[in-house]
Order: sequence, then C-alpha cells, then structure tokens
Amino acid sequence: MEWLPVTQSTIRSTTHASYTTHVKKHIVPTLGRVKLQKLTPVMINALYAQLLMDGKVCGSVGLSANSVRRVHATFHRALNDAVRWDRLLRNPSDAADPPRLGADREEKTHAWTNLELRNFLGAVKHERLYPLSLTLAMTGLRSGEALALRWADIDLERARLSVRRSLVPINGTVEVHEPKTSRGRRLVALDPFTVSVLKTWSRRQKEERLEWGPAWTDSGLVFTRADGKLIHPERVSKAFRARVKKTGLPQIHLHDLRHTHATLALEAGVHPKVVSDRLGHATVAITLDIYSHAIPALSEEAAATVAALVMGE
Repeated sequence: MEWLPVTQSTIRSTTHASYTTHVKKHIVPTLGRVKLQKLTPVMINALYAQLLMDGKVCGSVGLSANSVRRVHATFHRALNDAVRWDRLLRNPSDAADPPRLGADREEKTHAWTNLELRNFLGAVKHERLYPLSLTLAMTGLRSGEALALRWADIDLERARLSVRRSLVPINGTVEVHEPKTSRGRRLVALDPFTVSVLKTWSRRQKEERLEWGPAWTDSGLVFTRADGKLIHPERVSKAFRARVKKTGLPQIHLHDLRHTHATLALEAGVHPKVVSDRLGHATVAITLDIYSHAIPALSEEAAATVAALVMGE
C-alpha cells in the first residue's frame, strides 16, 4: 500500500478514490501476496478473467469490460511507478491483455425511446424531481453538472446555460470540481419548454426562500432541497430509480437520461459534432464510439439521399 499515499497529493480526489477502490477491492485480494519481481502477465490476465466472471464486491456478478480496463489502467500506472522507483526492471502489465471494449457497450448505454421519456416526464410533472429530470433529458448534462448549476450559470432570456463545475460524491461527502477538459466547460442551448419550466421553478424556489426565512441556505444553486441546501447526487439517483420503478417503464439509471438525450438527438439527425459539444466529450470520436447504435439509421438515410441525387429519384 506504499503507492496510494504517494499519489494522493498529485491527482484529483475522484481519481484517488477510484485508485483506492481498484487496489483494495480488486487487485490486492488476488495478487496482494505476490512479490513484485514474481508478477507476470499471465497472473495479471488471470486476474482480469476473474474480475470479468465475479468481480463485483456485492454478489457473484462479473465486472464489465470497461470496468476491468479501468482496473488495468490503475494497475499499469502503479507498476510504472514501481519501475521509476527502481522496484522493477519492467512493467509486466505492458504484456497483459485487458478485455476489449464492445461486448458490453449496449449494457452501458441504456436509453428510453421518446415515448418512454415523455411518459416518465408526465408521471413526475408535479414532483420536485421534475425540473431536474427535464433539464437532464433535454440537455444531456451529467447529473453532477446539473446539481452544481447556479442561477448565475443560466441565462433564461438567451435560452442557454453554462457548465462550469460539477458536484462529485467522494467517500460520503460532496466536492465541487471543475470539468476535466476544456470541452467540459461549455454553453448548452435550452429549448423554449425547458426555459419555461425553469422560470416556474425559479419562482417556486423564491417562495420557499420566503417560507423558510433565516433558516434558508442561500447556496445560489438551481436545484436544491426546500431549505436551499445542495442535494447529494446519490440521493437524487436513488430517488430517480425508485420513481422509475413505480412507473413500470424500463429500468434505467439517472445517468441514462444523458444517454437518452444523445441517442434521440442522433436518431433525429442532429450532427454528431453538435451532440458531442452538448455532451462535453473531448472528441467527436468518443461520441460516435459510445452511440454507434444510433448511427446506422443516419447511414441508411445518407445512402438513400445520395442514391436519389445520383439516380434522380
């Protein structure tokens, strides 16, 4: 465990928390007693295979390929540092084979159809969850980004909002982080209906402020508890899952509203670059990779359009 304390002061707290989980829950239980010099690519590959079969701490379900690749990234960095510190001559994970992405891509991107989304929003229309759910579904923001929004970040007259930070749960507490990349800091256009709902929500929040009086917390946040305090992201996710269950709709997680926004936009013919900009992805390639399932319809439409142009049909 020498490596984790050393890295703590050089990386983001979220990254360190992720490293800690990977090391303590996935790597050490299997390979913790193996001396560094005895570690081989075969041993590392065996670990990855085991994680794919029964890697989840709760239950005997395997981790996704993407999760195992994140464990690999952590292991690789730790062993690279061991090489730099002259504890190893070479990094054995260089020759290891983490699982390829693809098999679990569909599992990662559950999305509702437009009708399912409409039914859900109709079911929660008069609940406190509604303005937040609508904003997530209509903008593709991450839940932490939406929960960190301040009224100063929203221009309702120009129908746009600015993503500048995110609420991130870390070991039971909540931290405010800036986006990891410059593309993460972005302007996102709002549709007229969402603007209308947010205006109504603003009026309701002002009424709650008067009702609570001195006990009200002036956080400046858009989505708050009735007393003005921030809402813990995990609490919102739990409430969302419970509400979805009551509707009888296909079960999705709160983050899947982001996937729903992207999928519906691409299926509607919105240019992938525009979708990528709204999501804050580092590159358009990331967007196309994640949402490749929504692209075939666009390809078929392009083929028909070109054929009609050439053949005069």
